[in-house]
Amino acid sequence: MSKLAFMLLAFFAFANITARAQEKGVDTQTDRIRDNSTNRAPASNGINQNVGAGRGIDFGKGRTPVVIQIPNPYRFTGRRDAVISAVEGVMQERKLVLDSAVSKSDEGVLITQPYRFVKGAVVALTELNQYASVPVDNTRGWSQGRYTLIVEVQAIDATSTNVSVNARIEGRSDGASGAEWVSLPSNGNVEQEFLVALIEKITGAPPPGRTELAPQP
Repeated sequence: MSKLAFMLLAFFAFANITARAQEKGVDTQTDRIRDNSTNRAPASNGINQNVGAGRGIDFGKGRTPVVIQIPNPYRFTGRRDAVISAVEGVMQERKLVLDSAVSKSDEGVLITQPYRFVKGAVVALTELNQYASVPVDNTRGWSQGRYTLIVEVQAIDATSTNVSVNARIEGRSDGASGAEWVSLPSNGNVEQEFLVALIEKITGAPPPGRTELAPQP
């Protein structure tokens, strides 16, 4: 074999090997791409399961459960005299004293004497905020809190009765001008607690959507 023929044979052999290598690389990459494109299984995140296949995003985690508000006035199935008796019973259980001087039980209006629910400068503001909208005032110090309940019981018909509850909240302020009781807007919590207790008293069960018992004062 001549030198020229040997060189041509070697050139073609080398070119063939290179082409095969390049073709093999393309096939490998194409297969890998094809394999990835046809894999429809969701991703696995191992220990971290916050996203991907492990679980969906939990937007509700850690949120405070919404407390269902009871209608005020609340409609009861029962005669007015029986509901009035239940209202008086709940007042006694919650250590609320009926003010007979201003109440008109025969007309379905029952008013309590002021009930002092907190005393002490350290905790007064925190407790007041649970029942009232307390204005921000750095010059005023709060030392006590009390509320008066006004409950109205009105018959709708022979078997249905409406009960409305309103609270008058007061905070005792000890300022430079002396001590005084200041009226504060109720946020509705006192009224809701009393209605929950009254519903449990009359029906023997908490209101629909409410499983907790009414807190005692």
